[in-house]
Amino acid sequence: MRLNEPRVLHEDEELVVVDKPAGMATAAGGGIDDDASLHAWVTRHVGARTFIVHRLDRGTSGAIVFAKTAASHRRLSQAFEGREVGKRYLAVVDGHVGRVTGEIAEPLRTFGSGRVGVDPKGAESLTRYRRLERLRDADVLEVEPLTGRRHQIRVHSYAIGHPVLGDTRYGIARPVGGAPRLMLHAAELRLPVSDGEPLAIRADPPPDFEAVLEGLR
Repeated sequence: MRLNEPRVLHEDEELVVVDKPAGMATAAGGGIDDDASLHAWVTRHVGARTFIVHRLDRGTSGAIVFAKTAASHRRLSQAFEGREVGKRYLAVVDGHVGRVTGEIAEPLRTFGSGRVGVDPKGAESLTRYRRLERLRDADVLEVEPLTGRRHQIRVHSYAIGHPVLGDTRYGIARPVGGAPRLMLHAAELRLPVSDGEPLAIRADPPPDFEAVLEGLR
């Protein structure tokens, strides 16, 4: 499946929010050339230096913010660390969750391999979810990670026995459900501003996400 092009969702003098396609790395590293990363694309778009504030997994699509100045990078990074940023994802998980709404509060630890797992010695982690649609063999969930741990939604979903479809790392049979992409999409960011209501930026699920979803109905 051919990569979609990134597109700008919002831009001002301090930041730019981009709709990241699935399959595109946020930053260089791990065999990804700098020119092929989303960060490089954003820098070319802006025509000046930009700063990575947070990351999305390579397989995840959706809204991600980059800072244009060192000052805005500090402010946004502090907002993420202080849990002042609202994040809403769409996740399609294998099987049916037991309750329409719920919370997962398993502590998470990153191991040397880069894999994340539930561990009593891990960092406090909290994910809240709500079922939006029940499919034949899967559920569509609206998910809010209230902490920002690596692979948090994917690991928490796996921990309750409902891994994200298309996941190639967390699941018994991988990719989970045979899905051609990770069925995780960053649908909304709510960014604090100096005064007034938070800046809410939404990203609609892309065609490749919708195509998989339609096939599950």
